[in-house]
Amino acid sequence: MPSIELPDGKKLKFKEKVSGLKVAETISKSLAKEALLMSVDGDLRDLNFEIEKDSSVKIFTPKDKEGLETIRHDTAHILAMAVQELFPGTQVTIGPVIDNGFYYDFSRKEPFTENDLKKIEQKMMEIVDRNEPTHREVWNRKRAIEHFKKIGEKYKSEIIKDIPEGEEVSIYYHGKWHDLCRGPHLSSTGKIGKNFKLTKVAGAYWRGDSKNEMLQRIYGTAWSTKKELDEYLKRIEEAEKRDHRKLGKEMDLFHFREESPGSVFWHEKGWSLFQKLISYMRTKQNEGGYKEINTPEILDRALWEKSGHWEKFGENMYTSTTPDEKIFAIKPMNCPGCIQVYNQGLKSYRDLPIKMSEFGKVHRYEPSGALHGLLRVRAFTQDDAHIFCTEDQITEECLSVTNLILEIYKDLGFENVILKYSDRPEVRVGDDHVWDKSEAALLKAVKASKLEYSVNKGEGAFYGPKIEFVLRDAIGRDWQCGTLQVDLNLPERLGASFVDKDGSKKVPVMLHRALFGSLERFIGILIENYAGKLPFWISPLQVMVIPISEDFDNYAKEVNKKINNIGISSEVDLKNHNLNYKIREHSLSKIPLLLICGKKEVDSNTVTIRRLDSNKQENMELKRFLKKITALNKAPSN
Repeated sequence: MPSIELPDGKKLKFKEKVSGLKVAETISKSLAKEALLMSVDGDLRDLNFEIEKDSSVKIFTPKDKEGLETIRHDTAHILAMAVQELFPGTQVTIGPVIDNGFYYDFSRKEPFTENDLKKIEQKMMEIVDRNEPTHREVWNRKRAIEHFKKIGEKYKSEIIKDIPEGEEVSIYYHGKWHDLCRGPHLSSTGKIGKNFKLTKVAGAYWRGDSKNEMLQRIYGTAWSTKKELDEYLKRIEEAEKRDHRKLGKEMDLFHFREESPGSVFWHEKGWSLFQKLISYMRTKQNEGGYKEINTPEILDRALWEKSGHWEKFGENMYTSTTPDEKIFAIKPMNCPGCIQVYNQGLKSYRDLPIKMSEFGKVHRYEPSGALHGLLRVRAFTQDDAHIFCTEDQITEECLSVTNLILEIYKDLGFENVILKYSDRPEVRVGDDHVWDKSEAALLKAVKASKLEYSVNKGEGAFYGPKIEFVLRDAIGRDWQCGTLQVDLNLPERLGASFVDKDGSKKVPVMLHRALFGSLERFIGILIENYAGKLPFWISPLQVMVIPISEDFDNYAKEVNKKINNIGISSEVDLKNHNLNYKIREHSLSKIPLLLICGKKEVDSNTVTIRRLDSNKQENMELKRFLKKITALNKAPSN
């Protein structure tokens, strides 16, 4: 006679074991109609799972995160089912839920085409209409391996072999079609609904290893309602228009080459944007008491072994062996070098906190398939800082960093920021009592900030817990950028110390802090957030002066010189093209202000201003114009 406790504390008693669907029907008929799955004592279960003992139960609907993720999981199964109905002989591998959707990897000789995606999507709709019942079976491990081998699914049999002994081998049936899966799943294919869309095909190596077979990955998205699906597809369409790779080419900012994959070739305008951001950051960091340093890009392997990075990141580090057989590595991060600077000279508790910043170029190997414009590169610049402080100063310094990050994000147009707090991962360095101290201090700072935050269990850095700063852009996408990490391990490993009040030597706490994370990646985010139309004060080329004809070239040059003299980036277009062509060209390049110079402007010592994305023009006295753009050429908080 199980007693079922609901989230509101209410208890339902049943004479015999009871399914989740029966529990939902007992609560209300409307809930039973909407119900997709449940949790039993915190574990997610199918609605047809039978509860035999007293339990806490929660029912989930499409409005819940758990419900939506299950819809997406089922849709991935229906995708695989549709592919095998349409293309017999295709092998299925894995099909997980991802942000905003799902994917499934297939082994098939012929490539999937755009036309195939339409056929597959139509077949998926038919499967939903068929409303095939879903049920779960637990198989003997040996039987499962032999079964999938027999039907030609070698990848599934490989996966089963890797399932730990003693763990259930769970098989889900949707009608007659079945798949290896932990679940949970919906009660039938009809429960999925038709609010899904297949979005693209890409290549993916089996188990992410380039030595293995290349598979075909079909991506899709699924939502609870048609409105949500339509809104998402509209965001995707908008994101494609904002693609920083496309805009970077139009704005003449950067390009990439096969000769150095994952490394940016910055053009003049792109490098100007890069340097403007660094200059802005330097100003903010100087105000915050940071001292800028610079450390070598290549360091002896021994230092990386001592710091623990070799064990953690060794396979992703670029190395070189010198003629005397010493092994050096190009740095994947700046921390060990910074500690070497700190270690020069005796430090007292009176000196702390010591704040060292560095715009350090780092290199990390990323698989070719993972590279994505500025957003995923192999060579990038970290806006790093390391704060050496006492344990008593941790919370205050963490709050100081948080306030600095939020001010900088606000200046750059990002006001919607949330925090993610991550504690100790399974693979880590240091003793547990050290981690206890670090986690408690950082969590205290997170709570003191009074910002919305979530907890990511086990996602901390290998040397300490961390906060991730996630900002939301103009079309609702989230980007993890800044990080703040408390580290009581690395300073000790590399011999950092200070003399305390009592004359004893103590190991300082080290706070790792990055505001943008990677300047390259942040520039990509900026470009996409603003669709290339960057704020005036950070635009790489802010003004283009356009004479109507060569008769007015000298006046245009004079105007340009005066603009440059007040620190504004400006150029003159003296090319032999007509005015409308020039306006189109420079609008495509996203230059904020175009100044038209003709007879009227020369006679009155004025300029005619045309702003980006506006057909309206304004004539203004040159002196007044210079004063106005001087005020515009500052960060909002300055």
